[in-house]
Amino acid sequence: MPAPRALRPFAHREYRVLIAALAVSIFGSGMWAVAMVYQVIRLGGGPLELSLVAAAGSIGLVAFVLAGGIAADRVPQRLLIIAVEGANLMVIAAVSGLAMLGWLQLWHLAAGAFVLGVGAAFFFPAYSAILPRILPAEDLLAANGMEGTMRPILQQAAGPAVAGLVVAALSPSHAVAGVAACHLLAFVILNFLGQHALDTPVNGAEHAGKPAEPRAKASLFHDLREGVRYTLKTPWLLWTLLWACISVLFLIGPIEVLIPFVVRDQLGGGSSMFGFLLATMGVGGAAASLATASFTLPRRYLTVMMVAWGAGTLPLAAVGIMDNFWAIAAALFVFGATGGVGMVIWGTLLQRRVPPHLLGRVSSLDFFVSLALMPISMALAGPAAEVIPVWLIFLVAGGVCPVMAVVAMMAARMPADELAHPLDPGTQGSHANDTDTDTDTDTEDSRPRKGGTNAPAGSQARG
Repeated sequence: MPAPRALRPFAHREYRVLIAALAVSIFGSGMWAVAMVYQVIRLGGGPLELSLVAAAGSIGLVAFVLAGGIAADRVPQRLLIIAVEGANLMVIAAVSGLAMLGWLQLWHLAAGAFVLGVGAAFFFPAYSAILPRILPAEDLLAANGMEGTMRPILQQAAGPAVAGLVVAALSPSHAVAGVAACHLLAFVILNFLGQHALDTPVNGAEHAGKPAEPRAKASLFHDLREGVRYTLKTPWLLWTLLWACISVLFLIGPIEVLIPFVVRDQLGGGSSMFGFLLATMGVGGAAASLATASFTLPRRYLTVMMVAWGAGTLPLAAVGIMDNFWAIAAALFVFGATGGVGMVIWGTLLQRRVPPHLLGRVSSLDFFVSLALMPISMALAGPAAEVIPVWLIFLVAGGVCPVMAVVAMMAARMPADELAHPLDPGTQGSHANDTDTDTDTDTEDSRPRKGGTNAPAGSQARG
């Protein structure tokens, strides 16, 4: 009896190793989110101190995510993710030891958060890049769906819940020790990845019908420019990222900043109700990711992705006038579910249509778009609510994104593009077709180059 499609990636040993390590690592990230808060409080800190520690992690992530994408295209991904997990382990073990000994200071926590942020900036482009090297093309959708299912369950639910129990039963320092244990286990598991992931990356010549050649060293700026140039000359990619910029800018602030006030003013609820609403959105994303993983990639993959993302924001347009808890929960569930569908397809398209030697940089550009605009959106939402009715903000946010999704589809001619680049089950992607758009990299330097390979990735904000 054949295995369900969503479980087919588990038939490959390397994937089992990688996904096990990822599961443990993101569970530890969920624990850290709670352990960090109560460790700051234990040190006598308040909201300001907590903001500083949290900001340190965000700064590390945003500042290094583009470098992480370049590294994923220059350095063997196996070495990169093992090194990242080792660095995470050392830093959190040090923070845990200092906490246990009573020597921990606030700056230690901030430094630890910063290193974890930098680690994430390098880990996830490399993770996305290594998947096409260890899985056949037809299993990538299921693999991305599995990640989309695990992340909200482990990082947003199970990890924080376990950390909260440990803090309540023992202490914040014991919860930090639990985070260190997670990184230790992930580090050990990653060392079981096969040595083939150490192969020297190539320069992309094989996608132009030439023999694959090792990459010669080029400057970091050259590599970044190469990724940006490919993005600008690939319409489906460029317009999807432009749509992502608009969606993050219009949606994240209202959801994160204004929904708590909708809960208070329209529902008479508090933090627990707000938390439940966010959990509902996460459940929608997890369920839809698993469902998407259970099917083949749609023939009209770009259309399905953009329609899911665009239509999924429509229920948010009415959130500002809803006075029923279940109505708002349903709107957020739909938003989470359609976001999950789109994210699974998007991650798969990057891995199948972007040439492997550019995948790390393109993935990190996608990641950077979301990370850079999230704080801007949240910073604008509050002041906007002072002068604009909340219902109007949600109406605009929920209405602009579907319109822009249609604009992006038409501007990039996505319906024609997806038919010209079919990704039927069993095909090995369309890298050769997409090179027509321009993977020629930089014509002034077409020499063989030595260095990196392929790479989430994507914006979790859209899910």
